[in-house]
Amino acid sequence: MYSAIAKNKRNTVFIMILFFVIIAGLGWLANFVYGAGGYGILIATVVITALYVIIQYYAAGRQAISMSGGIRVNSKADHPRLWRIVENLSITTGTPMPEVYIINDPAPNAFATGRDPQHAIVAATTGLLDIMDDSELEGVMAHEIGHVRNYDIRVSMVVFGLVVAIGFISDMFLRMAFFGRSNNSNGNPVVMVFGLVAMIVAPLIATVVQLAISRQREYLADATSALTTRHPDALASALAKLGEYGRPMQKQNSSMAHLWISDPLKKGAMGKLFATHPPIEERIERLTAMGRKF
Repeated sequence: MYSAIAKNKRNTVFIMILFFVIIAGLGWLANFVYGAGGYGILIATVVITALYVIIQYYAAGRQAISMSGGIRVNSKADHPRLWRIVENLSITTGTPMPEVYIINDPAPNAFATGRDPQHAIVAATTGLLDIMDDSELEGVMAHEIGHVRNYDIRVSMVVFGLVVAIGFISDMFLRMAFFGRSNNSNGNPVVMVFGLVAMIVAPLIATVVQLAISRQREYLADATSALTTRHPDALASALAKLGEYGRPMQKQNSSMAHLWISDPLKKGAMGKLFATHPPIEERIERLTAMGRKF
């Protein structure tokens, strides 16, 4: 478990380097596409992106809970069942008690966010609380606290911020290419075409990387939940209910879809390719196999 946490912290650094290389590449290409002298666009791109990521690092948790419409549970008296389960899991794992929120939505779901265990938030929908028994709810919340303990919440926020930044920069450059003034100092249309293609492809690559990371983090959080509760079958049962009773969230936001335990969005034709979560059947199969070993 500790090696997984350390690996996740290292992955945060590697991911940031990878995405900044993509961002710097976009800035460098822009100098060719628009014939800009020097490295003004490159420097501006990197500086603006760095500032955006810093702001996102500190503000994303509050943004996520605000977008979901969560209502804070301030004490055990507000919601004894959910508070007791989260509190017991925090004591068991030695994790600081996170802020607890309830989201008024019939779609069963839950998520965790925040930049580290000291600034973590866990939330559950009313739909989840209605259909889960205590052991299943404990498995779900152990999964979310697993995201906190494994620093998945930090990785998710950093990756999300960088993906958004790459998309925004690419969109800005493409709009400048088609609607703004373009004067390629190299006079080479091949360079401009290459630059435009790169600006279109970069956000897609960034998104695919984000989704791959998100799927692996879900498997790790499932395993963490099983090790915490010593009852993997409870989480497997909870996931089966999510598959059976799951529905799209009332407040859908694709930017935070990867945070939820179950995909909160409607599935389209490209749903599998761009899914933020591994198939529930595979997750249940892994948990069942773990249960046979306990």
